[in-house]
Amino acid sequence: MSNFLKNRKSTRDFKKKKLDNKTRTEVLEIFKDLEEEVNNEYFNFILFEEGDKIYKSLDGLAGYAGVMIESPYYIGIRLKEVTEKSIITASYYTEKLMTLLANQNLGTCWVNVKDVDKYIKANVLGEDNKNIGYLVALGYPKAKNPFVQEATSSRYGVSDIVYKDKIGNPVNIDELESRGLDDLFYYIRFAPSNYNLQPWRFILKDDKIILLIKYSDEGKTDLMDAGIIMYYFKALGEVIGLKNEWSLLNETNIEYGDSEYKPVGEFRL
Repeated sequence: MSNFLKNRKSTRDFKKKKLDNKTRTEVLEIFKDLEEEVNNEYFNFILFEEGDKIYKSLDGLAGYAGVMIESPYYIGIRLKEVTEKSIITASYYTEKLMTLLANQNLGTCWVNVKDVDKYIKANVLGEDNKNIGYLVALGYPKAKNPFVQEATSSRYGVSDIVYKDKIGNPVNIDELESRGLDDLFYYIRFAPSNYNLQPWRFILKDDKIILLIKYSDEGKTDLMDAGIIMYYFKALGEVIGLKNEWSLLNETNIEYGDSEYKPVGEFRL
């Protein structure tokens, strides 16, 4: 998991190759298994197989950082109800889905369609899917040129994202090492986030970790980022024997400096 996370790259270039029947069936089985993990309560995954039509219809309107990703398939994440819990749960399981698809040698990439007009989404994805905020591009990744150096994104250091007792009070690295958390927080820095803003912060307080999500300059939070980081924290935590689950919080926002943070979850160590 740590190697996967450190080397995790979203696929931007896909082959036009279609899934064979066996692989397609396996993908749909993964959808079903993940939906059943939460008792079919929060979301559904939908496989859109007319990738060319979707790309042409949404090109210039949607995408990652303003660029629409062209792929032979797209996965829709349809919420059964728009609540904070359903958004976080859906993004948690979408990232888990993307990890499982990588094991099938399939590439994926988040595609933001939140700002696309609902009429257009209804026309392209179907009336029942007009409220979908994110798609996942899916397909076989094109081979990469080994002689071309890929662009890499800078990452915050552990001391920039982990605090002791309160926001703004950097944690002592020796304490993380003594509690066996140093590797977890080293690798969690490589988790994906919307526009790579890395909005997550962690507070180590007694026997628990509190997750905060930083508000953007526009005063918004993207709870999809919360679900993604919760998934990787849980997956990495299992490697070092952490068996608990995240519990969601409903607490007052925290202000520090010029920024505001939303307490989202708590994980008992």
